[in-house]
Amino acid sequence: SIDKAEPKSIGIDILFDMPQDDDALLLESFDKMKTPTFIAYAAPKSNREIDFAQHEFLDQFLGNVENDTVKRTSILIETDSDDVARRWTVQPEGLPPFLAIALTRPNPEFAANDGAIRYLVPAQQDMPVFDKFPIESFADPATAEILQSFIKDKYVLIGGDFIDRDRFETPVGSISNLQDVDGKMIGLEVHAHMLAQLLDNDIPTPIPSWILWVAAVLVAVGGGISALAVGNPLKVAGILIAQFIFFLVFPFALHKLNVDTLTLPAFGWALGWLFGYASVGSAARTVNSQQRAFAQSALGKYLPKSIAGEILRNPEKLALHGEKRQIFAVFTDLEGFTKLSHAIEPEMVAKLLNDYLDRLSDVALEYGGTIDKFVGDALVCFWGAPLSLPDDGERAAKAAYALYEAGEEFRKNVPEGVPPIGRTRVGMHYGDAIVGNFGGEGRIQYTALGDAMNTAARLEAANKSLETKVLVSKEAMERTGLDWYRPMGKITLRGRSTPVEVFEPVPEWEEKDRKAVTAVIAAHENGDNGYVQALGAMMTQYGEDLGLSNLLKRLKETKNGESYALG
Repeated sequence: SIDKAEPKSIGIDILFDMPQDDDALLLESFDKMKTPTFIAYAAPKSNREIDFAQHEFLDQFLGNVENDTVKRTSILIETDSDDVARRWTVQPEGLPPFLAIALTRPNPEFAANDGAIRYLVPAQQDMPVFDKFPIESFADPATAEILQSFIKDKYVLIGGDFIDRDRFETPVGSISNLQDVDGKMIGLEVHAHMLAQLLDNDIPTPIPSWILWVAAVLVAVGGGISALAVGNPLKVAGILIAQFIFFLVFPFALHKLNVDTLTLPAFGWALGWLFGYASVGSAARTVNSQQRAFAQSALGKYLPKSIAGEILRNPEKLALHGEKRQIFAVFTDLEGFTKLSHAIEPEMVAKLLNDYLDRLSDVALEYGGTIDKFVGDALVCFWGAPLSLPDDGERAAKAAYALYEAGEEFRKNVPEGVPPIGRTRVGMHYGDAIVGNFGGEGRIQYTALGDAMNTAARLEAANKSLETKVLVSKEAMERTGLDWYRPMGKITLRGRSTPVEVFEPVPEWEEKDRKAVTAVIAAHENGDNGYVQALGAMMTQYGEDLGLSNLLKRLKETKNGESYALG
């Protein structure tokens, strides 16, 4: 549909670096492209996120699709030392043309340009700079025909929006509709700003280095002159204010004249001025005063880092409120850690706990989860807020099992002399929760409250009674898209009257065995006692399986699909 709309060219900011089921269809589609199309390419030397095997597959894939119409392009975006994307990436040796340059005509000036990226700002606060359409809209004939008119004779960029990948801090971080909730801009949109700048042939004029040195000397002289200005307080204040206004306005004036201000020293001139002021004996008093004023202005409320960017863009969100969301809630607990903490030195407790929570936090963040809080040795996290993504369920389920595995790895690496540590139990549920900022006027916390959280916590605790490792409710299981669960029956959680069907992930099991357990549960619901022999045979096959033994015990104590009540 996009190709039929006859855009000027298409840029794809996606690395095809591993095999997919639809690769054959993708190759066929690229072979039929009539629009000049440029596909992302990266090399391990310039992109640390791609390994050798991924690069080999990517290189082979692009070699299969390249023709007169389809070519590869570099998507490398280099950042400054503070990880902010401010300037153009100089064309690296050995890489194909940069995306913005490849999409248009060859431009030697931009190929060697390392000046500032011109970030556009919206004409209206509620309007985006660039039109954005979900890619699936072009697969629907009803919407594709409408959208084709929007991209005809336009440059089209295609890419993804991921929570933890290809996101950049930019100089426009305070403009809400240019950034995401984490205060960053996706790489695809950075490329769009660069493309717009190239199309306008807008290369700011660089400032010669000798001018910067002369300006630095003049600034220091200005500081010394200010120190000599004594007498009338209004006169002294006027001199200081005039210089301050000059230093404040001067960079913006240069920017207005299309001068590249990236090389203007952010702090160098201020330090030079202070040095000049100090040379005549008055800088110490002035600096102390400025530092005191700065410290006072910097005092504020403590905010979690995960939502700091959103709060900065929308100060009204400091108000205490929440919104109803459907989330995947995950709770963990380290078995026996409270008892262990009384048996070892406090310093060792702190060391072990920090190491353990570090490992679990890394897992939760790796799978895109929002860390809610730590409660002792327990980690509380959820998926579905502040951003909700289609694969939240899958990532949450994989994270839940990975959290258990991280706990097992932690147990194997405790220092010598530490008593045995219990396993990590995990509970996961899908349901409604109120998510937002809660607390008092002096301090707030971004957290989730409600049934989803309570049920996940009770499922985690139920692992102890059921002798399982990870328990997932049916509501969550059905939304993960994964086929690695065995049913563990129906239970009534403590403090709840409604039974919950629970499942345990067993990725090492074969499909036929998972289906066999499902058949056992069905037989129990129908009053067929043959399930006893079936489960007994499976227990022989898999050896000591405490969860399976516990399931058999519970089925014997109930009948006709009854729920087993946990005490």
